[in-house]
Amino acid sequence: MPQRKVGNLLRCPHCGNERSFFEIADDIITTTHYVQNPDGSFTIEEKTTQALGDVKLFCGNCEEDLTAFHQRFTEMIF
Repeated sequence: MPQRKVGNLLRCPHCGNERSFFEIADDIITTTHYVQNPDGSFTIEEKTTQALGDVKLFCGNCEEDLTAFHQRFTEMIF
């Protein structure tokens, strides 16, 4: 079966990677809520993260800065 071509794939213009990407965010606030278990250990109940600074997108292969594509990237996270 031929593979369908997807028109909106994000592709690194430098190395052609279309699979692996990462973000780096400045000035992060992470809030983690825990519940204590009967044995004294703790389990994470809820975790939220808020970026107060810039958020940049990078290619996971060549580490090129792809921040210009960040808006499209965030729209495609499901």
